Amino acid sequence: MEYLIFRNGLYETSIDKVSLLARIAPSFSFYCKLLPIVFKASSNAKRSMYGNVEWSESSLDVLHALEHVGIKIKITGVDYFKNLEGPCVFIGNHMSTLETFVLPAIIQPLKDVTFVVKKSLVEYPVFKYVMRSWDPITVSRTNPRDDLKAVLEGGVERLKAGRSIIIFPQTTRTTVFDPKAFNTIGIKLAHRANVPVVPIALKTDAWGNGKYLKDFGKIDPSKKVYFAFGEPLWIKGRGTEDHNKVIEFIISKLEEWDK
Repeated sequence: MEYLIFRNGLYETSIDKVSLLARIAPSFSFYCKLLPIVFKASSNAKRSMYGNVEWSESSLDVLHALEHVGIKIKITGVDYFKNLEGPCVFIGNHMSTLETFVLPAIIQPLKDVTFVVKKSLVEYPVFKYVMRSWDPITVSRTNPRDDLKAVLEGGVERLKAGRSIIIFPQTTRTTVFDPKAFNTIGIKLAHRANVPVVPIALKTDAWGNGKYLKDFGKIDPSKKVYFAFGEPLWIKGRGTEDHNKVIEFIISKLEEWDK
């Protein structure tokens, strides 16, 4: 199995050559690579032949497909969770479909993980079999009380079993980070389960949100993709200070990347 190679917790795209087709039509070229990956994963998942190894592999295939159309990717801070004993709650901003596809290639080989996702995603044509194979926690995004209960109960169960959780506290994907829309559900889960939080800051607008199909937007190689993991935080008290630290980490990284 192929893994990403991190040096001092860092990975950065080294591919410089891009095909003529990818330069002329990066979106078309990328989706021509993506669809076979998704259909293969879905077929395997439907036959119960899609485990953690296969998930990591298909996620890495997507990452390489992005690189092959000219998108440069930089990942930092992996050692913060690589060297962390036991499960954790990853909390990050949510910008595009890209992070859902690519994060497993980064995290899963180092720490068993799943997502908190919208219930509608596990009913998505073709991809639903893949989504269900992750054993994700599903939320409605319409009833905060029921969503909190689902995350706390399902999250604690998985964390006690040694599985980490990725959660995006924003109610929707957006390229503009709004701290007011960044709720404390991840902090509450980490506190309940007595596990640390690992902040994730990301910039993934190279994969745009589509006008008609939100998950399949324009691919823009002129925009670099960034993932940064922060130092683990053990929740103290009600977690207000730690929640603010996660927000500050995300804001500082987005400002750094926009320079």
